[in-house]
Amino acid sequence: MILLHAFLNSVKLPNKQAMFKLNRIGMDITVLYMSILVLLVSIPSLVDRLTATGGASADVQLFLLFVYFFLFYYLPLIIMVFLLLSLIAYIGTGISRLMRRKIRFPILWKMSAYTATIPFLLYTIIALIFKIDVMYLWIFLIYSILFIVKIITIYPKRKIRK
Repeated sequence: MILLHAFLNSVKLPNKQAMFKLNRIGMDITVLYMSILVLLVSIPSLVDRLTATGGASADVQLFLLFVYFFLFYYLPLIIMVFLLLSLIAYIGTGISRLMRRKIRFPILWKMSAYTATIPFLLYTIIALIFKIDVMYLWIFLIYSILFIVKIITIYPKRKIRK
């Protein structure tokens, strides 16, 4: 149920109420949510491997194909996505310091994870219809950074100590 609430609120981003509701969700739920989202993104590639009639993947047993897919496609993809989310959050901390806002890296990481929902779902739908490369997922970087800047502007400014 909490994953459904996370999904519905992540679609509403950068809405202020949705952002604060997502902020209350724990980091463990966020990591699970991103793992499920990356699994959805990898479905088109799995379908391509399962429907291949020629090549190495056509001769491999189904179980071994799933093991191969998990070890050599899903795990590296999830590592790359988590590293990219960390990069976006790191860029966000720099932007928040320039804008003098009260927001920290863990919150920015969580928000960047939730901003990836729409681009990942769009990629999955388009990749099931048309054959596109995984490298198009890099486009979500610009989308997420723009949303992170919008989210940073919602947070209050830091008070200057004298």
